[in-house]
Amino acid sequence: MKTSDFMYDLPEELIAQTPIYPRDHSRLLVVNRQTGELQHRRFDSVIDDLNPGDALVVNETRVIPARLMGQRAGGGVCELLLLKQLGPKRWETLARPGKRLKPGAVVSFGDGQLKAHILSETDAGGRVVDFECEGTFEAVLDQLGEMPLPPYIHEKLQDRDRYQTVYARQDGSAAAPTAGLHFTPELLQRIQEKGIQIIPVLLHVGLGTFRPVKVEDIDEHVMHSEYYEMPESSADAINAVHERSGRIIAVGTTSVRTLESCADTVGHVRPESGWTDIFIKPGYQFKMVDGLITNFHLPGSTLIMLVSAFMGRERTLSVYEEAVRQRYRFFSFGDAMFIHD
Repeated sequence: MKTSDFMYDLPEELIAQTPIYPRDHSRLLVVNRQTGELQHRRFDSVIDDLNPGDALVVNETRVIPARLMGQRAGGGVCELLLLKQLGPKRWETLARPGKRLKPGAVVSFGDGQLKAHILSETDAGGRVVDFECEGTFEAVLDQLGEMPLPPYIHEKLQDRDRYQTVYARQDGSAAAPTAGLHFTPELLQRIQEKGIQIIPVLLHVGLGTFRPVKVEDIDEHVMHSEYYEMPESSADAINAVHERSGRIIAVGTTSVRTLESCADTVGHVRPESGWTDIFIKPGYQFKMVDGLITNFHLPGSTLIMLVSAFMGRERTLSVYEEAVRQRYRFFSFGDAMFIHD
């Protein structure tokens, strides 16, 4: 299949620049993937489509303020974007301007409160950096770093916590698992009181999620790797839900990637951790996911390919076209879609 097979027309004014308050008052497009029936609702009504015995699988990763703006030793503004932690104060980063940040260069942040020593270049064009600071790196990063909002968001984020899910627990993501941004503690409590389990997994979202597919033949696309964890307690709970014929509803494509990476047979996951570069595209046979809550994704992205694998390419593009006609808000701070049978 071709990348051009997953394109659609999106007016720029439909790209959401600011979050909805309260979170669960965003719009929800409910899709029956078998019949194609559509319902236009509000997100907090998602509880009506969940049954006792079902489970919501959520990604409890927490976004770190991974964007650092500083100055080179010789003058000039530069930026480091944290990608992967390699040690207590060593990171793989994306550096701009890369031509000015060669091995041996030093970057200063916050009037010298934090310094970065450029050690080497990576095969992908990034930089391996050793940071120098007093105290813990995490505390200094929290003070000096900025949230790494996607490139299509131009408005400044007033509330940093609005780019975190309410159940975020473990630091490590360079981007939010945005489907979960719609949940409030009150909605999650109501869902649990109805008899639906909330089961946590972990996948640290990398910046590769924003990178466009640059090849026309999607089989030639190389996926980025992301760290994931399936705790034993979560694997046991997920397997028990399937044994009772409950549905596994993945909250976000990152939860899908975690579930499918850990699946050894249909309806069974194993506890494990590691790095996954799974590429879910049309033709993929799902082993674990019975329903998907997700935001609307970029044209031609691996994420819309994943949705197309779950719902079918033609139906997916038809649903997206309907969302455009109905003036839904798109991408990270946009509205949501719930796909189920």
